[in-house]
Amino acid sequence: MNSAVTTGVVITGGASGIGKASAQMLAEAGRPVAIWDLDAAKSEQTAAEIAEQYGVTTVGLAVDVRDTAAIAEAVAETRKALPSIGGLVHAAGVVLQTGLEGVTEDNWAQVMDVNLRAQVLITQQLLEDFKANAGSAIVGIASINATLGNGLIPAYSASKGGLLSLTRSMSDELATHGIRVNAVSPGQILTPMVEQVVAQLPEGTFERRIQMGRLGDPLEVGRAVRFLLSSEASYITATELVVDGGNIPSQR
Repeated sequence: MNSAVTTGVVITGGASGIGKASAQMLAEAGRPVAIWDLDAAKSEQTAAEIAEQYGVTTVGLAVDVRDTAAIAEAVAETRKALPSIGGLVHAAGVVLQTGLEGVTEDNWAQVMDVNLRAQVLITQQLLEDFKANAGSAIVGIASINATLGNGLIPAYSASKGGLLSLTRSMSDELATHGIRVNAVSPGQILTPMVEQVVAQLPEGTFERRIQMGRLGDPLEVGRAVRFLLSSEASYITATELVVDGGNIPSQR
């Protein structure tokens, strides 16, 4: 069996939304998972639930991915808890509705540090693990806003566009070590954060722009993440996989 099938995976933002769904789908395939999230209680609870449901080794840790020291500490704890580490899903993200006039140095840096820079810092810390485990792979969660743009969230849109470029740059270097790097760009996915927005808008606001006529389920994104981390995607790298139900190409 390819070691990539059973090596552990670190999931940032893993206690909710797309991060949690990715962890669940990876665990369903038998992969140990490390749940990293700002909320310690939620991380530990999610890890315990996944361990019970899927019978895999898990660990839940509180990690601020903007903090290099916190990342290093979390990597050390993850190495102790999991048998090996051969994957990363960077799903942690910050969305701030500022418009152009509301951008400040601080809120711009906050979004960029979490959404973009963190993938580099975490990969640096895990690089030797990835090199040691054949089939290792990284998936960053981007967004259709990297392509469409959104005037309300300029820092978020820019960070996700940057993540697509970072994916190609990292892949160019890491492919020499057999490490694949890809991105998944979700559309409107019914996560807890999006549910709050949907509740405040007229019915069908998002759906009318989506060819499939509905919002996505987080597990649908999780399955795409699982595929890109699996040996079935062994010749796929530097690629963006869009999971949006036909939002980007919609003419509606």
